[in-house]
Amino acid sequence: MTNQQIFVNLPVKDLPRSRAFFEALGYHFNPEFSNNEGACCVISEHIYAMLLTEPFFKSFTKKPIADAKQTTEVLICLSCESRAQVDELVAKAVAAGGTAPNAKQDHGFMYSHGFEDLDGHVWELVYMVPGATPNA
Repeated sequence: MTNQQIFVNLPVKDLPRSRAFFEALGYHFNPEFSNNEGACCVISEHIYAMLLTEPFFKSFTKKPIADAKQTTEVLICLSCESRAQVDELVAKAVAAGGTAPNAKQDHGFMYSHGFEDLDGHVWELVYMVPGATPNA
């Protein structure tokens, strides 16, 4: 599967606010896959976050929706091109109303930080120094 894509489906309480949050981070939305119930946030060529209103999200599962501000249902991790990009995205997220609940981590070969979006979903950001990963 050379062109495999990932669509992460996330329940959101306020779709217009969530759209504005991710637009403030520099992402855009695919209008072909967006409406009043959901919006397709384009993270990269092969990664998409489907922001779904809670009632619409509920139509896909019989399980209760986790309150991401109280529990952790998933940790989403995105690679970045530099340490500066990690810091920039966290700063944009905080400026747009998100939070950065954990301190950044610098392991030499890997630099990471993250944020929680408006609904409490955790987005980890990581920069891996090319050729610097420790040997197993």
